[in-house]
Amino acid sequence: MSLAVPFFIRLRQFNALTKPRVIQLIVFCALIGMVLAVPGVPNLDEVKLGAWSCLGIWFVSGAAAAFNCLVEKGIDSRMKRTAWRPTAKGELSDFETLLFSTVMCLVGSWILYELVNPLTMWLTFATFVGYAVIYTVILKPLTPQNIVIGGASGAMPPVLGWAAMTGDVGPEALILFLIIFLWTPPHFWALALYRVEDYRKSGLPMLPVTHGNEFTRLQILLYTFVLFASCLMPFIYRMSGWFYLVSAIILSLGFCGYAFALWRNYSDALARKTFRFSLIHLSLLFAALLIDHYL
Repeated sequence: MSLAVPFFIRLRQFNALTKPRVIQLIVFCALIGMVLAVPGVPNLDEVKLGAWSCLGIWFVSGAAAAFNCLVEKGIDSRMKRTAWRPTAKGELSDFETLLFSTVMCLVGSWILYELVNPLTMWLTFATFVGYAVIYTVILKPLTPQNIVIGGASGAMPPVLGWAAMTGDVGPEALILFLIIFLWTPPHFWALALYRVEDYRKSGLPMLPVTHGNEFTRLQILLYTFVLFASCLMPFIYRMSGWFYLVSAIILSLGFCGYAFALWRNYSDALARKTFRFSLIHLSLLFAALLIDHYL
């Protein structure tokens, strides 16, 4: 029994490296791409293909998150929001973390290549490189536009899901990509506003640190307007019907409303509410796409 306790503690530490909440959203968005790529109700073979795809994407995404924790362990240790991570606390060594990330990436890539299709594997691996290397190592410490440019990696899940089911990347997948790409900056900048001192201590050039609170609030507002327009594109392109359109308008008005209130009268509490609503916005938006697909 005494040997089992450390094992489960270590298991929780490795699981924490994968950033489970983030991975859940990634897999959910990929699943939406899979479902939308299949006309009507999927058959058993398509369900199996989707299941293997979700598993492979989960492994590679978890590997990218673990590598991110390794690279940023020094930064994480200086930020209250991330100081609990096993790498930041020194609970897992660099070797253990790197080995875990490598094995996760290899297993996920094998699943996608052998059980899904090569295109999905290469797109997922490119996403791994984009997030773990280009964003984490190069962009994040270099420019306050890190979230904007690096958001391309975070916007890939529905493209991966679409490619998994069809073997190609259609315009519908690119529309879903655009929505997440434009959603990412106001989502993360709302967080950065009320965590600005954490980012200042970390030395990362986040927009509130380099350009100030007021400028960041304006950027959030402008991005929600552009995001609103992009959320209408599935209806305009005939990917979805009226249920999605009504849902998209209500959710986007809500996001714009939070952004406008934040721009007019800032408070940390409102920035926190805006950040939380952004998560609700994306989740319900994609859920509406899913429901609309079967109406």
